[in-house]
Formats: sequence, structure tokens, C-alpha cells
Amino acid sequence: MSTDISIRNGANLNLKGLASMDLEVAKKSLNYALNPDDFFGLTPRMLVKEGDQVSLGQPIFHDKSDESIKIASPVSGKIIEIVRGAKRKILNIIIKREGDRIVNFKIPALSNIGKDKILELLVESCSLAFIRQRPYNIIARPDRLPKSIFVSIHSTAPYAADYAFILKNRMDEFQTGVDVMSRLIDKPINLSISHNCESDFTSLQNVDIYKIKGAHPSGNESFQINRIDPLNSGEIVWVIKPEDLANIGSFFKTGIYNPKRIVAVSGDSLKYPKYFDTVIGSSISTLVDSKQLSNAEDYRFINGDPLSGTKVQYSDFLGFYNNTLSVIKEGNQFRMLGWLPFLYNSVPSFSKTSFSWLLGGEKRVNTNLNGEERAIVVTGEMEKYFPMDIFPMQLIKACMRGDIEKMESLGIYEVVPEDFGLVDFSCTSKIEAQEIVKSGIQIMLKEVG
Repeated sequence: MSTDISIRNGANLNLKGLASMDLEVAKKSLNYALNPDDFFGLTPRMLVKEGDQVSLGQPIFHDKSDESIKIASPVSGKIIEIVRGAKRKILNIIIKREGDRIVNFKIPALSNIGKDKILELLVESCSLAFIRQRPYNIIARPDRLPKSIFVSIHSTAPYAADYAFILKNRMDEFQTGVDVMSRLIDKPINLSISHNCESDFTSLQNVDIYKIKGAHPSGNESFQINRIDPLNSGEIVWVIKPEDLANIGSFFKTGIYNPKRIVAVSGDSLKYPKYFDTVIGSSISTLVDSKQLSNAEDYRFINGDPLSGTKVQYSDFLGFYNNTLSVIKEGNQFRMLGWLPFLYNSVPSFSKTSFSWLLGGEKRVNTNLNGEERAIVVTGEMEKYFPMDIFPMQLIKACMRGDIEKMESLGIYEVVPEDFGLVDFSCTSKIEAQEIVKSGIQIMLKEVG
């Protein structure tokens, strides 16, 4: 039995170069890395130093404010470098893969396992990092259980990975993860799937299934939480990516921390965009063959989708939560008379300043903003692409001012920066809405907690 949910607001970006449903085992990376910036609100305190040998699943650092929040090594190896930036901020912990040392845990029978033991194992194995908590999208805190847990198979972002494809050979581990997490909250978890999904997900146990119909951002968990079990003051919910739930299930079956990642590598400049089987923190160079690109510097590598991902270099590493790696051309070439409408009709435009909306088909994009930042004007365009019952422009302005009371009343607890990805793309003012909302959430986390 399932519940149907549909939305009208939003839009899909049909981009050329979507990864084909072909899976290839990625080349083993020589070095792997953990980036503390992947974990919002976390300030790292190192548990190892350069030159130390580490095992797969061994804690590498924890949060200064909460020692139960630990991040594990994705491989057995040696810490060869701790890269620091301004004010000695830790940017990357680089691990050279060597040996086969593994941290093992003894897992009791799942039929007898209690809540306290589940939480203890999640904390000690560092698998708690796979779970994020709303509000704020921080790593879940084990001292307080959520009122519900959300998992979304329905993905709508451009170049987004197909989770049904990723999990087609891991349904047993996924079911174990579902059973463990539902036992933790004494009720089924909320599982969102696409409205036309005909897959094994509909036969899962301990889930409440919701079929979602609509354009992006209907695949974002914030929208689903808002429609299924809205957050009220003082409440929390947990959000888990589908493959991360399978990784948790794998841990409770084997007693070994599982850093597996299947990544959709997409981009219209790639000859063979496809899926790669790898692990967290692997080198991007093992996923994208430089021979496919004329010059790597002419391309933008993005950990995530083009709307809300993080810019990285070809020499960098896969992010902790990423199932998508996007490669698009840099917009470093200016167009003659580019400000004239209807002159360059290959440019996707929601404001209909080109004929691309009439031509249909897959679009090629680059990083060009097609304009410059200017004052925010009231046009109503943000609301067209924001399906929640929230005023996005007013919330953005409150975040810019740092007005805590206004941010609370306008729904800051219900959103995360990626919910504003389509707003960024469509906004004629060219403001960085995601960065503004992120700064507002940082203020709330610091001042309110």
C-alpha cells in the first residue's frame, strides 16, 4: 500500500550526458581522502597524525563538540598528509592505501538487538556519519531519537544517480538497514519512490511507501518531510541516502564498516558517461579518464549535481555523501552580444530569453552565469520553483540580515541549501541563494543549537 504525492511547482533540467546504465569497477585509487567540510557543522579533532597506520573502519577524527560523532577511514593504509589551509583549517586527510587491516565488531542476532545496542554500534563503527539530522542537516546525534526517518529513492536533480540501479544487487542489505532503523524508532521508515516505479522497493517490509510525482525539487527530502511529517518546534527527523542505508545494513550483517560507493559520472563532454563501483574518498582521476577530455582545466568537476554540488579539481577526491560526479565545460568564453535575447538559443532559460524552451531535447550547459549579480527584485519567479509553503525570497533576505526570529518564522528549520539550487539557476538577480541560506543555518546552529 502506498500514498501518492504530487507537486506542480518546480522544473526539470534535461541535460545531455546522463550516465548510461552500465556499471564498471573503478580502478583502485592509490590515495584516498576525507574532507571535514563534507560534514556540515562539524569541527574536526584529529585522532591520528601523519605517518600513522590506520585500518578500514578506524576513527580518523571526531567532532570537537561531540566525541560520539566520528569519521572512519574508508581503507586500510597510512596517513601520508593532513592538508591545512588558512588558520590551520583541515582541508583533507590523505590516506595511502596499503595492507588489509580491518576493524571488526561482534554483532548480536538482529532479532534480539535493542535500541541502546544499535546506537552503540552505530557510534563505535562510525556508521552514524551516514545519518543526517534535520533541522540543519548535521550528522545525527545519538542522544536523541527522531520522530521519523526518511529515505528517498526518488531523485530529480540533473545528472542525479538512479538509486534503483545502484541498489539492484543490494536489496538484502537495504532491507537489513530498514529493519535496524525501524527497530530504533518502533515504526516503519518513510520511503519515497517515483510514481512510476515498478521495482523491488514496493515489496520491502517495515516501510511506509510514498509515490512522488513532480519535477525537481520533488526528489529533495525537505519537500517530502514537509508533506509527509512536517517538523514542528523542538522536533527532529533523520535522513539517510539509500546506498548509505544499505551500507548500514551491510555493517549489521558482517560487523565491518562499509564505505562502498556507486557513482554516476555524467557530463556531455565525456565519451562514455557511466556508473563506477568505488569507495568513499577515492581519487576523481580513477573515475574520469583524462584521455576523454582535451584539457582538464577547461572543465568543471563537481561533487554532486550541477545545481547544488561542490566544485573540485581533477586531482581531488570523491565526497563522502556523493553518488554523482558531474563534469561540465567551464564558461570561460564570452559570447558576442550575449545580452541580446533569442541570439543564443542553445542556452537553457526558464525566463524564456532564448528559444531553447520551445526546441526541447537534451541541453548542453557550462558554468557561465549568463548575467551578473544585481539587486533582488520582486518577480515571483522564486516561488515558481519552490514547492514548499515557504516564502523563499523573504527567507533569503532574513538570512542576509542574520535575523534569527524572522528566519525561524519563515521556515529555516525545514530547509537545507540544496533546496535552493533551482532558485539559483532561475533567479534573474544571479544571487547565490544556497550560500546565503547556508550562512543563515550556520547562524541558527551557533546561536540556537
